[in-house]
Amino acid sequence: MSFKTEYEFELPRGYVDENGNLHRRGTMRLATAADEILPMRDQRVQQNPGYLTIILLARVLTKLGDLRAVDTKTIEKLFTADLAFLQNLYREINETEKLSVKAICPKCEHEHEVDISFLSEMEGA
Repeated sequence: MSFKTEYEFELPRGYVDENGNLHRRGTMRLATAADEILPMRDQRVQQNPGYLTIILLARVLTKLGDLRAVDTKTIEKLFTADLAFLQNLYREINETEKLSVKAICPKCEHEHEVDISFLSEMEGA
């Protein structure tokens, strides 16, 4: 069994480049300590902590469609649905706990946990 360090994904909407080409499929790698520490020195993050997400995603996205590289300008131009998707994916692959919620069946009132991770959808596709 090999250790998985990269995860493929498909954006809900997709990134539209300056030529109008749509890029939806990509790859995200596991984050390193440097990925989370080094952006804290960036002046953009110091002025606006929300920018940390942009830099983090630009560092860990190894591929997006046919783009030669993914940088902060690419991430800034993503639709908000795609940004939220990538934030969830980042959390999911870099945290050890699965994303789940407790649910109750409206008919029989049985309580159970529902896996809400996007990875389970993608692995089953």
